[in-house]
Amino acid sequence: MPLAVVPTPIGNLEDITLRALRYLREADLVACEDTRRTGRLLAHYGIKKDMLAVHEHNEDRLAEGLADRAWTERVALVSDAGMPLVSDPGYRLVAACIEAGVGVEVLPGPSAPVTALVASGLPADAVVFLGFPPRKGRDRTELLARIAREPSTFVLFESPHRLAKTLGDLPRAAPVAVCRELTKLYEEVFRGTAGEAAEHFSGPVKGEVVLVVRGGAASAPPSLEDAVERARGYVAAGEGPSKAAARAAREAGLKKRDVYERVAKG
Repeated sequence: MPLAVVPTPIGNLEDITLRALRYLREADLVACEDTRRTGRLLAHYGIKKDMLAVHEHNEDRLAEGLADRAWTERVALVSDAGMPLVSDPGYRLVAACIEAGVGVEVLPGPSAPVTALVASGLPADAVVFLGFPPRKGRDRTELLARIAREPSTFVLFESPHRLAKTLGDLPRAAPVAVCRELTKLYEEVFRGTAGEAAEHFSGPVKGEVVLVVRGGAASAPPSLEDAVERARGYVAAGEGPSKAAARAAREAGLKKRDVYERVAKG
């Protein structure tokens, strides 16, 4: 029978599908990143299951054995939050199952990178997910240069303690969205330029952070289409059309009138 890859809520416990709950109830074994955290989720829904901790320190050792068990047992793979494998453990287990000929069934569900991307209001046609950026050294320098050069939308995880530094290292004019504590009580989505975000988050920051960046700020000035798109994003977030157009035009170095005319037409 196939290994079931089951996404779990990234914050709000209501964000779990009926199908995910059914698979967890039917599982013989739940392979999870942290048995304590998964145990709380299962208890919330009245589910009692055998659990096995599978994390970055033991996955290599356990993957082959779990793949063998999946031939005869219903094994569900979860991570602490969101979709397993996406900056979380699970890749080696899935690869071992594929190599052994065991089916892999992936359920759709919560994902912090996708949630942040949609909330950002930035283009979603060409997207690069980077996980956590390198803290220092050549790898970090090359990554920042790529973001500055490449006109894609980049999605990153970042520690709240390093957020200000990363924002400060980006081109000041780069459009960004800082998504903090998604789906939780104190959710915050800040949209603006990297320079504006650096000022906004200059003090202590708490919670989990997803950073969305519109790349290419160093290679070409923002086009009118980019400015109009950003203004529409500001309107969708609650700003009036005039204020949104003025803000987007200022950030792009364009005339407010040109942006506002396009925004007003819808």
